[in-house]
Amino acid sequence: MALPATDEALRLSACLQLGFIPADAACIAQAWQAQIARNGNGTDWPDQPQDFGLRPWPRMQAFAPCPQQLGLYAVLPDAAWVGRMARAGVPTVQLRFKSDDPQAIAREVAAAVAAVQGTPALLFINDHWQAAVDAGAYGVHLGQEDLDLLLPVDLDAIRTAGLRLGVSTHGYAEMLRADRVSPSYIALGAVFPTTLKRMATAPQGTARLAAYARLLRNYPLVAIGGIDADRLPEVLASGVGSIGVVRALTAAANPERAATELHQTIQKFLACAQKR
Repeated sequence: MALPATDEALRLSACLQLGFIPADAACIAQAWQAQIARNGNGTDWPDQPQDFGLRPWPRMQAFAPCPQQLGLYAVLPDAAWVGRMARAGVPTVQLRFKSDDPQAIAREVAAAVAAVQGTPALLFINDHWQAAVDAGAYGVHLGQEDLDLLLPVDLDAIRTAGLRLGVSTHGYAEMLRADRVSPSYIALGAVFPTTLKRMATAPQGTARLAAYARLLRNYPLVAIGGIDADRLPEVLASGVGSIGVVRALTAAANPERAATELHQTIQKFLACAQKR
């Protein structure tokens, strides 16, 4: 991925030719320029946090930390699925409950919180941050649009309640946007094609995923999007510590068995990586 050092306009053009969307290409070109100004080297792909303007750690007003390796991360449609996968040994679960009914949302979030009690599973609630705060969930997960809708006072409320915050990203520009609120973890996707969502960006692939992991080395990272058992090793090799799955569990013939196998594969890989 290394390219010769030229002026910023040529680097921007090169990034566009590599298939990056304009917002991401601009981030890379600016980071490249910063890298050259810092050390005179423009031949390496930029992956240093300071070149992208990321602030050093520790930080004031950061969200509460979560484990660096969240392991198997199941994204589930209702509280019944949350409880089922928590009892199956999935270490991290997310309730992604779609409804516009505030009462139904409050009931489902409370049921999900109750469903993980007695298990070691960490429960994140997608979108419904106020219900998550009220029910005492472990954390909240927000997409980019949801994050943009929150006021500073809303973010303060989540932070003050002690909930962890995860944020979805789909490229450099969104990663920099997420970093500005210092979340507990950052999700990176979609790694491979997925039928679950219509994505604004093309699948990232594992080469880009590895570059993202180097840049965001100070965060717990969740790779998500089209990942199945066969693709686990190459995704984990990128440096992420967690794998987000949906259909790999909810569409499995035996979800409990699938959860056990995926969890064991991830744990074995991470254990071997720590010994290297």
